[in-house]
Amino acid sequence: MKGLVDEPHYIIELREEGVTVEDVIDGYISEHALVEKSAFVVGDLGSLMKQHVRWRSMAPNVQPYYPVKCNSSPAVIEVLASLGLGFVCTNKAEVSLVLEHSVPPENIILSGVCKQLAHIKHAAKNNVRHLVCDNQAELCKIVRAHPNAKLLLQLTTEAHAAETSVAFGSSLKSCRHLLEKARDLGVQVVGVTFHIPPSCQDLQQAYSHALSDACCVFDMGVEFGFNMNVLDIGCGFTGSDFQLQQVESAVRPLLDAHFPPLSGVQVLAQPGSFYVSSAFNLAVNVIGKKMLTPQWHSLDHGELGVGGNAEFLYYINEGVYGSFSCKLLGNTIPVPTVHKRALWAEEAVYPSSLWGPSLDQLDQVVEHCLLPELNVGDWLLFSNIGADGLEERSCLASSSQLPIYYTISTSDWYEMQESGVTLDSTMKTFSLIQHSM
Repeated sequence: MKGLVDEPHYIIELREEGVTVEDVIDGYISEHALVEKSAFVVGDLGSLMKQHVRWRSMAPNVQPYYPVKCNSSPAVIEVLASLGLGFVCTNKAEVSLVLEHSVPPENIILSGVCKQLAHIKHAAKNNVRHLVCDNQAELCKIVRAHPNAKLLLQLTTEAHAAETSVAFGSSLKSCRHLLEKARDLGVQVVGVTFHIPPSCQDLQQAYSHALSDACCVFDMGVEFGFNMNVLDIGCGFTGSDFQLQQVESAVRPLLDAHFPPLSGVQVLAQPGSFYVSSAFNLAVNVIGKKMLTPQWHSLDHGELGVGGNAEFLYYINEGVYGSFSCKLLGNTIPVPTVHKRALWAEEAVYPSSLWGPSLDQLDQVVEHCLLPELNVGDWLLFSNIGADGLEERSCLASSSQLPIYYTISTSDWYEMQESGVTLDSTMKTFSLIQHSM
């Protein structure tokens, strides 16, 4: 079984019917067990297409724009570009990456409320005209470096303000001031963007307030002579169908009320995690072990609980300074599964914690979980890490320390072809190899 080779060429394994992603992971674990046992990622590109189908079925009137910072793997960008998504970039490197995959400049938004001047000039040079703005200093900077820009005003929301200590976005009063200043400076304002965190408990109220405020900004924009035609409802989408259904049921009637189809407003969203989270799995190896207490007691038969007073610390070969960097931002890392080991009812489980290899006190990946006793050399699998677990790696596929192996099933491959995504012609950086387990 061959793996990822040097850029710019990738190998995608074409899985025959009956071969699962788990089978592919098993094969690579067998290979790594014979060498250095390094951590690695397996990405299922067919999952990206499946998520796109789900998005289109649940939110057909909302155009998806993928935030590149969520996972900037060129493989992901190429598949999503082939599927017709727009892209949200935060810097010129991301803009260049997207443009390299033949994405039209009009389908790119340069986000970030405090952009470097060089990044704005890069957008102007490449005819990327949609830029986000939420304050007067940024507005004046954009006018100097990119006078032909089309601005989206970043609107603050109560839901987002409740989760951050840093001011984010403009209030309605500030938006009026920015619209007036933009008119005086001769720069276009074409729409509004806002963000509702996916952890928001009352989605109905949050989106009701946000869309009502957005409608007010649109009215003010028209009052100042702007052609307001873009509404971006942000990136408050997880990878689950249930959460998307919740958002869609909360948003759809509000959009129909404030921004009906006949209004001519293009509605966008940024479902980054929804697209990529479930597509990637991370395999790590146990490289060290400590038992904090020497007392061992088995569980009663059939009971799932803690085996006596024993507690284990396990060290793994990836930590918060690598694939789990989102832990440093306050995110919770899910408990992994133990590779090729069924947890039987009679098997004892113990309080455990997982630590990265740096021996730094901050390098704690999972603070507390219940696991059977592990041995050095065992493998742990973290699923759904396409966004949360790898978001800080600026270019996944180029990491020399973390191999990424891409795979796609034959059925997903043919479905892509039938849907018009001609990968063999538009994705020249990919090769296919046949594989069976």
